[in-house]
Amino acid sequence: MKILEGKVVALGSQGVGKTSIIMRYIGKSCNEHLNPTIGASFFTCKLNVENARIMLRVWDTAGQERFKSMAPMYYRNANAAMLVFDLTQYNTFAAMKRWVTELRRNVEEVMTLVVIGNKSDLTKERQVDAEEGRVYATKIGASYHETSVLQNEGIKNVFLAIGSGLLKLSSTECDSTSIRIYESTNLNWNNTDMLSTPIIEESAQNLNIAHGMQERPYACC
Repeated sequence: MKILEGKVVALGSQGVGKTSIIMRYIGKSCNEHLNPTIGASFFTCKLNVENARIMLRVWDTAGQERFKSMAPMYYRNANAAMLVFDLTQYNTFAAMKRWVTELRRNVEEVMTLVVIGNKSDLTKERQVDAEEGRVYATKIGASYHETSVLQNEGIKNVFLAIGSGLLKLSSTECDSTSIRIYESTNLNWNNTDMLSTPIIEESAQNLNIAHGMQERPYACC
């Protein structure tokens, strides 16, 4: 069984729920009062997809405009992108499209893209129709997902889609991908892990990264 390692970047406006989606996936309880990400946070997750084990190195970027100039150093050499918007704020959908333009301008290799409309539980406040989101995702070659952090819906499917996408990229004769492939004997992996179900190993250590911002490492395996 092969093991793949890929870099994932989460992009989107401030407040759309990028951090909450990731934290919910790695088993953290829902917290509606997370502080805005400063610079970026780093997570490592593992999941089993078909006949492979996938290791995701996830970079959760800050959504504030003042950090936008820093984004390229996080999505450089990325293999997948989580493009997140708030279903109750149409302007965040428009902003998400601009992130796609940025990726195409700065990332040369083929990527797995997932478009994520978050806060699907707020049905009465919805401003983006599911069909519009789905049509746009199809246009850019992405899969489309709607999630609710509060109700823990749709989140596992997002990460499963990323893993499946990386597996597909690794199996194609494509020289423009930087996905790493290991022999299963090179890494200690718990064979009893359930499909896409993470086990958390959290480090409280803060590491300095570029521009003096903080990287907050978490791991789920």
